Amino acid sequence: MRSPESSATVAVVRTLIDRGLTVAVAESLTGGLVTAELTSVPGASAVVLGGAVVYATELKHTLLGVDADLLAAEGPVHPEVACQLASGVRERLAVGGRPADLGVATTGVAGPDPQGGRPVGTVYVGIASSEGARAVALELSGDRDAIRRETVAEAVRALASELGITVV
Repeated sequence: MRSPESSATVAVVRTLIDRGLTVAVAESLTGGLVTAELTSVPGASAVVLGGAVVYATELKHTLLGVDADLLAAEGPVHPEVACQLASGVRERLAVGGRPADLGVATTGVAGPDPQGGRPVGTVYVGIASSEGARAVALELSGDRDAIRRETVAEAVRALASELGITVV
């Protein structure tokens, strides 16, 4: 039996396939878990272009183009960083000169310790398309594993919302 998150993931991937859309993923605290979740669905290779794990703050700038001044002023756990990660991964993981239709990104503090003055459980999911980018702010609780798992589920829900589909 599939979990609700897995059912949502199937709905997202099937919708992307049906609409001929692609997605690229930028991950910090989830360390590749969002990409793994999306690619767990058969047929995902048609729509998931790839993912970038940018755990180190500097890589957020050098690989995905997050503004260095923003990172210096606010640190990596910030809604605008999530937006820039999602926008950056769309562009940087372009295939044949075509950016991904959607970019999704995760940044936050999974614990066990606070980071940059942000408490454990502070998470931002960024979602970007050709229309622009937005961030979903989350205040999660639980241990490191629970926070990371819930962030993956929220990233899938953000994609579903962007696609205009309702998931359970």
